[in-house]
Amino acid sequence: MRDVGLQQFIKLPRICMLGGQSAGKSSVLESIVGLDFLPRGDGVVTRRPLELRLNHTSENITPWGKFDEVPNKKFTDFQEVKQTIDFLTDKVCGKSKNIIDKPIVLTIFSHTCPDLTLVDLPGITRIPMAGSDQPDNIEQITRAMAMRYVGDPRTIILCTLPANADMTTSDGLQIAREVDPKGIRTIGVVTKIDIMDKGTNAKRMIEGKDVALRLGFIGIKNRSQQDIIDRITVKVAIEKEQLYFNTHPVYSTMP
Repeated sequence: MRDVGLQQFIKLPRICMLGGQSAGKSSVLESIVGLDFLPRGDGVVTRRPLELRLNHTSENITPWGKFDEVPNKKFTDFQEVKQTIDFLTDKVCGKSKNIIDKPIVLTIFSHTCPDLTLVDLPGITRIPMAGSDQPDNIEQITRAMAMRYVGDPRTIILCTLPANADMTTSDGLQIAREVDPKGIRTIGVVTKIDIMDKGTNAKRMIEGKDVALRLGFIGIKNRSQQDIIDRITVKVAIEKEQLYFNTHPVYSTMP
């Protein structure tokens, strides 16, 4: 339906990742897709919205992807997919960290992913980076971009927030409440649980005692930067995550 342009006439359902810069949105996406394919780095990495159209296939088909902007090419090397996302970002935004609302459309066919449409949005950026071409009103630009996507009533909002920051200051939660005051399409995702200060935990956050969400929160443990450097696969990382929660003194007692 999207391929024939029906989105212009009918709002089709999709899921949007919403959150502040470096909240762990890309890692959440990779866990859902089950593949390591997103660029990494310091500061602002996602500078164009990335629309992922996921297609579940049988296990005997090698995972592959294709970009709308790179016609007639089939990508089976997901390291090349990473490089192409970087290339397409720089082509439109330049190399100086500017953020532009022109989505990259990537279709993935894999046995590791469900049939979903997901959009990874650039994080809400409050202050322009030094030495970049980011305009002074970068916060208004990133906020307006997020509002345009999540304001659509057919969009499910995956609101990503790090456990090691005060959730009451979350830009993502604030926007989600504005566009979805009844909380009927917002799910909270609490990331970075494993890097909280020793002696603290995210139990109150996940149980909705600090900020309540009708659909609740789910806590996750993404791959660390070291895991990514060591090329630990998403599948192994999910097994490590399960072990972490099963053996944790607090989280092992929670649903």
